Amino acid sequence: MKIAIGADHAGFELKEKVKEHLNKSKVELKDFGTHSADSVDYPDFAHPVANDVTSGMADLGIVICGSGNGINMAVNKHRGIRSALCWNTELAELARQHNNANVLALPARFIEENTGLEIVDAFLKTEFEGGRHERRVNKISEGC
Repeated sequence: MKIAIGADHAGFELKEKVKEHLNKSKVELKDFGTHSADSVDYPDFAHPVANDVTSGMADLGIVICGSGNGINMAVNKHRGIRSALCWNTELAELARQHNNANVLALPARFIEENTGLEIVDAFLKTEFEGGRHERRVNKISEGC
């Protein structure tokens, strides 16, 4: 599995923990930054992650900022991206099962490190259920 990951300064520390956690598994990571806690603009990291996912270079993406909102909004501007802001494992599982989310957005300032890692694991291990959800997911991009 190939994962694109990116974060702003507020998400930098959690991003590094997520990378360390995922490096223990058979996940190939592409880190789009940021590479320090110096203040930066989250769209600069959201757009490359979204591009990697929509181009097929990555299977899924993970984006992180302080609230998770800004970076989530930025990736969702890309056609074909279905990013979900998740702060617990149940939301992450439902986002994959029912919405076929292909990007996970995390709110670094509002979750503990362990919770963040559990959310990532839940997101990556959960599959889209299809069925009745397929029709609904297809309607998401109709307005584009």
